Amino acid sequence: MSTQRPPSTEDDQTLEADVFARNCASRPVLQNVASRWGVLALVALREGPYRFSALRRRVDGVSERMLSQTLQSLERDGMVHREVHEVIPPRVEYTLTELGAQVADRLESLIVVLETNLDAIRTAQETYKPR
Repeated sequence: MSTQRPPSTEDDQTLEADVFARNCASRPVLQNVASRWGVLALVALREGPYRFSALRRRVDGVSERMLSQTLQSLERDGMVHREVHEVIPPRVEYTLTELGAQVADRLESLIVVLETNLDAIRTAQETYKPR
């Protein structure tokens, strides 16, 4: 008689994704997308293809190392496509995938809400009294 253990939720890939669940595979992806540099890189790439140095200039304040790590994470998660053009010197361009474009659209909407309500945000910050 064999003893089979019941499948755990960690083993079952057919369960519905739930970002609020501790072991949900979407959590690290959300962390990559929602990071400061992830948001800015994705929204910048909505403008079109960027070479690394141009994207770094566009995302003002990001270090070369952080941008490189961010792009690698976003590429691994299927949000960004990295294309190496075989020319001398080699040229690398980054673009959004279809999934990345969907995510970037929603992130841009969030940015628009924040930017258009900056006066209200500043007022709230100035009037905030810690408990």
